[in-house]
Amino acid sequence: MIQNKLKKYAALAALEYVNFDSVIGIGSGSTMLYFIQELYHFRTKIIGTVSSSYYTTLLLQNHGIKVLDVNTVSDPIIYIDSADEVNFDMYMIKGGGGALTKEKIISSLSNQFICIIDESKLVHTLGQFPLPIEIIPESYSYIYQEVLKLGGIPKYRNGIVTDHGNIIIDIYNLNLQNPQLIENYLNSLAGIVTVGLFRMRKNDLILISTQYGIKSF
Repeated sequence: MIQNKLKKYAALAALEYVNFDSVIGIGSGSTMLYFIQELYHFRTKIIGTVSSSYYTTLLLQNHGIKVLDVNTVSDPIIYIDSADEVNFDMYMIKGGGGALTKEKIISSLSNQFICIIDESKLVHTLGQFPLPIEIIPESYSYIYQEVLKLGGIPKYRNGIVTDHGNIIIDIYNLNLQNPQLIENYLNSLAGIVTVGLFRMRKNDLILISTQYGIKSF
């Protein structure tokens, strides 16, 4: 598929920005699988990696790549991850794979945050992709009603338990013209662990794989 080729090209482009004196933060998703496959060839040159999810950790370990406990890392972190949507202000929606909490932690700790996407993920206005939120299970009814008040349509993500033992709600039809207002409000609700809006710690560089080559901004 053309989209898979674009994901691979984005992963290859990100390798040019890898500093081998740093720890590499590894995100989640299909694009990151291609990055891990390429990082394998440099595994003996890097200090190690920190992983955004249990699944990513397994992939790294299966490729013989060292995974470190993020709480023990003192070296600079370069975080490489993809996104479900990115706008031209470099705000993102992430969490389609359910790893939004640790993705937010690692991006906040990172010295550089590089987002790699194919061109289908670049949008003018966020919100075509539903906004994921990780919540404590006991808060489900409360959060559901609060999301309805915002005009969003909440949908429980069946069969998903996060690495932290929580559940995911995907919010459809949410007006994200003012992402700061929405993120701040949702963060104020009891029971929400993480909101899949990445605005406060947005990426430092976006590498966009297109049929005409790699674009960056």
